[in-house]
Amino acid sequence: MSPFEVGITGILLVFVLISLRMPVAFVMIVVGVGGYAYLISLEAAMSIAASTLYSTFASYSLIVVPLFVWMGYIAYHAGISSRIYDATYKVVGRLPAGLALATIGASTAFGAICGSTTATAATMGAVAVPEMKRYKYDRSLATSVVASSAILGIMIPPSVIFILYGIATGESIAKLFLAGIIPGILLMLLFMLATYIRAVRNPGLAPSGPEVPLKDKLKAVLNGGVEVIIIFLVVIGGLFLGYFTPTEAGGVGAAATLCVAVLRRQISWKGFLQSLRDSIRISAMIMFLVAAATIFGRFLAVTNIPTTLAVWAGDLPIHPVAVLAIILLIYLILGCFIDALALILLTIPIFYPVAMNLGFDPIWFGVIIVLVVGMGVITPPVGANVYVVAGIVKDTPVVTIFRGIWPYLLSIFICIAILTAFPQLALFLPGLFRG
Repeated sequence: MSPFEVGITGILLVFVLISLRMPVAFVMIVVGVGGYAYLISLEAAMSIAASTLYSTFASYSLIVVPLFVWMGYIAYHAGISSRIYDATYKVVGRLPAGLALATIGASTAFGAICGSTTATAATMGAVAVPEMKRYKYDRSLATSVVASSAILGIMIPPSVIFILYGIATGESIAKLFLAGIIPGILLMLLFMLATYIRAVRNPGLAPSGPEVPLKDKLKAVLNGGVEVIIIFLVVIGGLFLGYFTPTEAGGVGAAATLCVAVLRRQISWKGFLQSLRDSIRISAMIMFLVAAATIFGRFLAVTNIPTTLAVWAGDLPIHPVAVLAIILLIYLILGCFIDALALILLTIPIFYPVAMNLGFDPIWFGVIIVLVVGMGVITPPVGANVYVVAGIVKDTPVVTIFRGIWPYLLSIFICIAILTAFPQLALFLPGLFRG
């Protein structure tokens, strides 16, 4: 077989093995090493595998992953998420679907100190769903809004998905963080609008909450919102002004979050140790995935598939946006079966060269890819966020949650369309960055 045929066979084999529920990282390593050995030599393949595994776990730039992951787990165990939710609920709770709107706002704020969609789903599921149950919210709406709004955790920086995209492509992580801010806020507003329209059309789905005095609103915002704003501004402001690198920003963010938790005396020694355990477990998984994807990417490079696809897509007699639509459709389909982290690392070596050959801005393309990958965490049959929420809200069937996610999928489609028509929404803030 020619190298191209070997590459296509390898890609198909990866998807077959993943569909058989084999761990994604092991599949990419086995296929990558096997394909490289077939095309070059076994000695070269083993050497590439050993050096890649070592360089990944010894990488200075990848230290940012466990730091930002730890930052999110400190916030969770310190109860910061509960205070955020209380603040947003008291501000907007009186509106139709006020509790659901508060959940979306709180997910956005928690995403600013978390960076993980599943962690956001688990946190807000535990905090928000019981409250919505108490106010007789429709189960499908209550659970689907939690699962969907958790996507904001990977749009609002710091975002683990943006970090992995930046590492895989060599693009500036700081610029990617900045690029996610305005689209993240836009998506939040679209989610809120979709929820509000549902509540107005059928008030029985989401009754309004009680009126809260202005004094209590201000007190709740000061109690739950100021600390998040301070942490966010320290991390993103420091990056924007060039005071520190993304890796240093991770350390500063984790330290700032830990200081807030200790000063408020709201994290126990047990919670602190648990935050370390959770962070080590998730970080090891992510870094092993990165190493596996790098090995698989080396194999694809030898087959020349990325370059061939890029040239082929560039020569198609259709508009580049049509090619982008095809790429996004592929991501949407694959997202139904593959975890978001694995999907990014598996497909970027293939589609990034195509996007660059079509003339798309790499930072803008990263935002679009993160959006469409986010859709995968709420679409059946995998829908990781849906299963996370179902695991917390054990009396609500998974089918009930999936039934409520369609307005939010439509909102993501609209957000992608807006960003495609007006790419400066994603590129304005990175354009100001000089780091």
